[in-house]
Amino acid sequence: MASQLQRPTDKRVLLMGTCLCDAFYDDVAKATVEVLEHLGVTVEFPDNQTCCGQPAFNSGDWVASRKVARHTASVFSRELPVIVPSGSCAAMNFHGNPLQFEENPDASIDSLARRTWEVMDFIFNGLGIKKWPGKFANPTRIAFHRSCHSRGTGSGEATLKLLESIENAVVSPFGQAEQCCGFGGTFSVTFPHISGRMGSLKLDHILETNPDILVSGDMSCLMHLTGLAITQGRPIEHLHAIQILRNSLPS
Repeated sequence: MASQLQRPTDKRVLLMGTCLCDAFYDDVAKATVEVLEHLGVTVEFPDNQTCCGQPAFNSGDWVASRKVARHTASVFSRELPVIVPSGSCAAMNFHGNPLQFEENPDASIDSLARRTWEVMDFIFNGLGIKKWPGKFANPTRIAFHRSCHSRGTGSGEATLKLLESIENAVVSPFGQAEQCCGFGGTFSVTFPHISGRMGSLKLDHILETNPDILVSGDMSCLMHLTGLAITQGRPIEHLHAIQILRNSLPS
């Protein structure tokens, strides 16, 4: 997988904000910038970026997704790391795009794949930050959901280790942790009842541990699970992992 190739670790990076940051989770993008700048990284945000192309890709419309992918590769064409606060969008860059261009290789697509990092992976494996200097005021139980798109990458383990290193943080394991939350992007639209049942089952396992916060590296998973939780009358506080890192820093 392209994510396992040698990737650049420069202290100047390009931030890919993602559609969900733009539409719903703007503070995740803000937290990403604040954490990276805390670590001495200079962050640039190309303002003509759009979607990574994943919705069209997952729906089988590869003609449309290739068009979006080429635009993304053009926007992020500079030889700098591309940092993404989303396991699924990062995976689209370094796995989905090379797959859909397999028969017609494109150097710009290969370059984007080689330079893309999910943000927690970048902090832990790229910058070598193995312990986070953060602290919760009180013992805080965290339920960490590993998204499907982070499988086969360094993101899941990086996020877990950084969360566990925060003072007063307790990451509580829950049943069937590796199972999908049911979102799956367009899957949740095409098969809403299956998607909802999968999410409810995941939520059952998470809530059994009585966590204070649900954390993930994918906003889409958080949106799906917390939407179900609110609808079902059992809401839970949720944060992206990068927000946890930012919020736990000494003020």
